Formats: sequence, structure tokens, C-alpha cells
Amino acid sequence: MQRLPPLFCSLLLLAGCGANTPPQVISPGAPTSAKLQALDTGAALLQSRPPIDAMNAYLDGFHFYNGDKNGQMEAHHYITILNDDVMQAVIYDGNTRDAHLMGVEYIISARLFATLPPEEKKLWHSHQYEVKSGSLIAPGLPAAAEKPLMRKIVNTYGKTWHTWHTDRDKTLPLGIPSLMMGFTADGQMDSRLLVDRDKRFDIDTKKIRQERSDIVADPVVKGADAWQQGDVIQLKRVKGAGEHAKGHTGFTTSEQAEKGKIP
Repeated sequence: MQRLPPLFCSLLLLAGCGANTPPQVISPGAPTSAKLQALDTGAALLQSRPPIDAMNAYLDGFHFYNGDKNGQMEAHHYITILNDDVMQAVIYDGNTRDAHLMGVEYIISARLFATLPPEEKKLWHSHQYEVKSGSLIAPGLPAAAEKPLMRKIVNTYGKTWHTWHTDRDKTLPLGIPSLMMGFTADGQMDSRLLVDRDKRFDIDTKKIRQERSDIVADPVVKGADAWQQGDVIQLKRVKGAGEHAKGHTGFTTSEQAEKGKIP
């Protein structure tokens, strides 16, 4: 994956975006008490938050439920760049202080994606179309910083889980997580989503698409976007530990005792 230039890193840290997308979910509950507000303020002053402080990039794009292309929604990504091959993002349903945590996305380079076993690859989606189409944007970043960022992302792959289906469950994070996918071609996304997003951010996706025409997108590595071949994967409720019962972490006392490492 392409290494980021110093200029990009500096602009990334300085860039900001006006809060223009409040969440649509209203959760039940009493108003925040003065006591809880005081605790929140005190924690903000006294506690450090290194993982949160490391989130430097903000991307706005769109997802749909794997197996249900009609279930489409906007997703606000706040990204930590771990290294040249791995990024991670927390996803919200808005970009205001009261936005709801909607899910997570892990982003890896094509080099790492190619090493994954076939069954694992089915969980991941490509980013080529999202970048080239202009549907993925970095609000607030000047062109000098956004273009290098998009060149870095265009040939990456993402695995996305939504834990709060804010387009359907308007109150609480109900049900089990859903595997999400990204669009891969024109005509798949509801055009009204782009129209609404462009209006709020005062941007023109068609113009952005033209400006990114020189970004090189490699052919999608075989195995990604498996939904296009009808291979749809979603979680289902099971009794017991499911597939996670097949392995051991090796960390817990009970597992070590089971292996005879401790009495």
C-alpha cells in the first residue's frame, strides 16, 4: 500500500468538517442527569484516550446489507491508520456529537487480502468503485490531501459489520450484527442517497468522479464481492459458541488448565 506523504499527514490532522448529518435514531431513556454530565466532563479532563486520539481520517460512504441490496444507508467512518497495510474504522449514523455507533470496518491492502483463505475472502468487499465513482468522500479535506488518501484506499478491501441497524431499528441496537457490502457498479445505489448527501455537504459527486479519473484502480482480486456470484453470508443465531468453539485463545486460565499447563 502506498505510503502517505508528510504533507498529507499534516493536512489530515488539521482537516475538519462541519457537523451537518445528525442521527435519525431517537433512543428511549431519560435526559442525561447533571450528575452523569459532571462525570462525563470530569472523565474528559482527567482520562487519556489514545485509541480515540489516533482516529485522524473521516470518510463518508454507503453500505448495503449482504444479500439485501435494497437495504442501503450512509455510513460515517472515523479511521485509524495502523500501518501501510491495515486501517480500522468505527462507523456512525451521523457526524454530530450524538451520533450512534453503527458498526466497524477493517481495511487491508490488496497484498494482505490475497493471502486470505477463500472462505474468508467472501466476507470482504472491494473499494475500487466507491473511490472511482466519487461516492466515497473525505469531508473537509482539501484536494491536495484527499487525492493521496483515495489513491491509498482505491485498491484496498474492507470487512464491515453493522451492530446497530439504524435504518430499521430506530430505538436500540436490536438483533445480531449484519455483514455489509459496498457498491461495485453504476445503477446499484439509490440515487436519492447521493442527492441528499451532496446537498448536505455542498459537493458534486459527478465532478468528484471526473477529478478521480486518473486514479489507478487494479482489477479486483478474485474472492472479494462474493455477493455478486450469489454467495451471500449472514450470521444466524446458534446455541453454544458456534464456530468460535473450534479454537483456543490460549490466554484464559480455564483453557490453560484444560491443556494441563496449570493445575
